[in-house]
Amino acid sequence: MGVLQIRNLSIVHKKDLHPMIKNFTYSLNPGEKAVLIGEEGNGKSTLLRLIYDSRLVEDYIEWEGEISHPGLRLGYLPQELPAVQKEQGVLEFLSELPQFYEKTPKELGQIAAELGVPLELFYSEQKLGTLSGGEKVKLQIAKIRLEEPDILLLDEPSNDIDLETLAWLECFIRESREPVLFVSHDELLIERTATVILHLEQLRRKTVPRHTIARMPYEQYIRERQSRFAHQEQVARKERSDYEKQMEKFRQIQQKVEHQQSVISRQNPAGGRLLKKKMHTVQSMGRRFERERENMTGLPEEEEAIFSKLSAKEALPNGKQVLQLELPVLRQGDRILARDIRLQLRGAEKICIVGKNGVGKTTLLKEIAGLLYKRPDLAVDYMPQDYDELFAKREQESGKTLTPVEFLAKTWEKEELTRIRTYLGSMKYTAEEMEHSVTELSGGQKAKLLFLGMSMNGSNVLILDEPTRNFSPLSGPVIRGILKGFNGCIISISHDRKYIREVCDRIYRLTEAGLEEADLEKEL
Repeated sequence: MGVLQIRNLSIVHKKDLHPMIKNFTYSLNPGEKAVLIGEEGNGKSTLLRLIYDSRLVEDYIEWEGEISHPGLRLGYLPQELPAVQKEQGVLEFLSELPQFYEKTPKELGQIAAELGVPLELFYSEQKLGTLSGGEKVKLQIAKIRLEEPDILLLDEPSNDIDLETLAWLECFIRESREPVLFVSHDELLIERTATVILHLEQLRRKTVPRHTIARMPYEQYIRERQSRFAHQEQVARKERSDYEKQMEKFRQIQQKVEHQQSVISRQNPAGGRLLKKKMHTVQSMGRRFERERENMTGLPEEEEAIFSKLSAKEALPNGKQVLQLELPVLRQGDRILARDIRLQLRGAEKICIVGKNGVGKTTLLKEIAGLLYKRPDLAVDYMPQDYDELFAKREQESGKTLTPVEFLAKTWEKEELTRIRTYLGSMKYTAEEMEHSVTELSGGQKAKLLFLGMSMNGSNVLILDEPTRNFSPLSGPVIRGILKGFNGCIISISHDRKYIREVCDRIYRLTEAGLEEADLEKEL
């Protein structure tokens, strides 16, 4: 059996010509489970697309190097379904593969059972675009299973799947006989499955790419990285401290010799010659110190996680009623999703709604947003699961393509625009990225933009549909800390187990019978 080999791969973005990856060499060995990590926009999804089919990226990157997987079948799960496939019915989508009709009903039933979906879904005419996010992921994985690939390339497979399917996905990746190269922002999934860490970074304001390959578990990699950086910083700072002490003594000697030269009498030529030799020695010492400075241990270079903060302009009193929901029926079109939904929230509570895919969590969140937006006594912000709907709506309202700066602008005054650029810089946007269209941004960059908008608005109620789904594992702890410290109310949907555990006060499970408060430990 061959292996996937990448040799001396370099990738440059066509639009702003910034290098994304440079001289990357890696072999995916049999049985390995390799995860690509890094901040948003660093080229993780681009690399997966390039490996699978270079035509998927030829419009926006140039690349050189070698990618080979002779005779191997690649199974690829994209981060987002193409628009054409969203319009396909489920049966049409699956029956594109001849293997679909080669499988017996029993074999198809086994795949459906593993994924936690009814077999009838495989024969449904329902369009993929109308399915829940988790159902879309499950059907794509089902299609990949039908292809019987030799290598799995999975781009954010954990996005939008429920907790039960997430547990299945962990097992699926960990026990897969095929090697897996995947991108994920779910820290627990990475901790429990990855055997190789491929870390892509963009240093010095995204002008210098760096990559690290570590064949070890994720937690060990982060521990050793932090330890190595801490030791390097300690050594570098000591060297600089010692250098400054040496330089202070050197400057004192130099000043003393210069002073002696300025006052020595012309009647003492022998003394002048001695001082001249002494100055040559001092200058030689200065050049030696300069060489030592150039050879000092460098301070560690690290691509920092994003930085921002969330603070409500007007904090919510503990007893203030934020939500008193009594919904007899939750519908999606003509379909009844759930009945007798009741939810009461007061003050700065932070709750999370979980439940199986397709049960209606996003529909319920939209209902709640509609109610709370009408409240004049609350300042509400809503972060949807599908960012593109929001961006498309804003661009339609404005009648033009929007840049990140334009998306956030309200008064368009010079001072406001300068402040927005400063904030975007704190979220690791480069000057070039600030001029991109919002629709061209990566999922993570779009999430940053919405997050920053909420920060600037100062709302005291946040309605968040999968708020951490597009943030990197390195940004995840920062985001969780910011949301935990938010002094307002958060109503959210999430399958991010670390977010639920660290941020949320209460967890509710949505079923056909309504909302029920769930036990945090049992759910996770």
